[in-house]
Amino acid sequence: MKESHEELNRRRAEALKGGGEKRIEKQHEKKKLTARERIRYLLDAGSFEELGSLVTHRTTDFGMADQQYYGDGVVTGYGTINGRLAYVYAQDFTIFGGSLSETHAEKICKLMDLAVKAGAPVIGLNDSGGARIQEGVRSLAGYADIFYRNVQASGVVPQLSAIMGPCAGGAVYSPALTDFIVMVEQTSYMFVTGPNVVRTVTNEEVDSEELGGARTHASKSGVAHRTAPNDAACLQDLKKLLTYLPQNNRELPPSVPFELGSEWREDLGNLVPDNPNQPYDMRAVIEGIVDAESFYEIHAEYADNILTGFARLAGKTVGIVANQPLSLAGVLDRDSSRKAARFTRFCDCFNIPLLVLVDVPGFLPGTDQEWNGIIVHGAKLLYALSEATVPRITLITRKAYGGAYDVMNSKHIGADLNYAWPGAEIAVMGAKGASEIIFRKEIAKAEDPEKKLAEKEAEYAEKFANPYRAAGRGFIDEVILPGETRRKLIRGFASLENKQVDAPKRKHGNIPL
Repeated sequence: MKESHEELNRRRAEALKGGGEKRIEKQHEKKKLTARERIRYLLDAGSFEELGSLVTHRTTDFGMADQQYYGDGVVTGYGTINGRLAYVYAQDFTIFGGSLSETHAEKICKLMDLAVKAGAPVIGLNDSGGARIQEGVRSLAGYADIFYRNVQASGVVPQLSAIMGPCAGGAVYSPALTDFIVMVEQTSYMFVTGPNVVRTVTNEEVDSEELGGARTHASKSGVAHRTAPNDAACLQDLKKLLTYLPQNNRELPPSVPFELGSEWREDLGNLVPDNPNQPYDMRAVIEGIVDAESFYEIHAEYADNILTGFARLAGKTVGIVANQPLSLAGVLDRDSSRKAARFTRFCDCFNIPLLVLVDVPGFLPGTDQEWNGIIVHGAKLLYALSEATVPRITLITRKAYGGAYDVMNSKHIGADLNYAWPGAEIAVMGAKGASEIIFRKEIAKAEDPEKKLAEKEAEYAEKFANPYRAAGRGFIDEVILPGETRRKLIRGFASLENKQVDAPKRKHGNIPL
């Protein structure tokens, strides 16, 4: 019996070594943590329970039978993060460059199956050279097995991906199927085809960082939701993100203790300029409404004419979608529509109420937008909000023009409560443009066309550039003072906590992809 215990301990010790000290040193030289170090940093101390530590690959070709490492390039298991259960896998670059084999994939698939059964998040720490070429199609099949489980788990448990090293070829699609991606700056990259292939096929000269680095995907492609300067910051960011999310789609998001006061916020009344053409920072509005320092922004560097993120309102999680007047006047375009639609659908999957803050002049005009599908992309946001069954509250801070008024969570597409500040303008278009169309003949005949236009603009503004016509129709539930906004929203969401929607029976809708 003693010998068998010693044998087990020997094998366990061997598994902990990964690819060996030299390869671990190389990992550290690249300013990267090892797979096990990452898991220790992510999970609560002493909570990790490893699964599959003694798994080895089954390949005998190309001399692989002589190269056996316990774990086969991925560490899998479960533990707790801030006391809440989570399932984690971390690819080990010290073993065959973290390449994915048949058994490597099987370990990840088993973990994902357990996570869905247990109703807990799955977190993937990606650091891999890709498919293990010595295994051929078996490694490709392993990727497909993972992709399938990503899809089956989608909307059931949160799936988070950290890109902490290379992630290329087929490997990129599993993170892309998950809910959120955090990339480490300078040490990670994602692309379907690398710089060498790009150079050969298109004659473009580009390096890995420019082609698929963290900054590229955070600002240009939108693939990365957030970036971090190093491994430790990345893992800390994942831990913070989880504090806003429920464990699964059957639970409500977590809340933190909060003691209500008057909740009047005087400063909110000073944020929107009197000049309708002057920009302001919608983040200041958000920060004035939500609990102090609780706004956690998603996609901060991508499509910055719209803001998305999580926050707390009286200690409870809400998802926020807000036009940003500082960028393109807050106009909707193809990228901002896709960004907001994706975020909206995540919130609806996981029972996170939605707060939509509106200051939108319309959709961005131009051939670039039209030729690149603004119609379909705008329809994505319209579809996502129309489909959402979570509590939904809208606040119009300044203007809501044209079709963008409809799309931004209007009463007509199912919003539960719609508020507007007294200076809000709800119309087909701005007073100047509307007057130029409605009164063009009268203006053309006038002795002083500019003066006549100004008169008609003022006339139109008096009639339509306010929230009261919409309120009179019931399209706005209440015109409110900025200072009372926070109190109204807290009470509004509280009143909607038991909201239920009976949707038509169907397999699924056909979102305009």
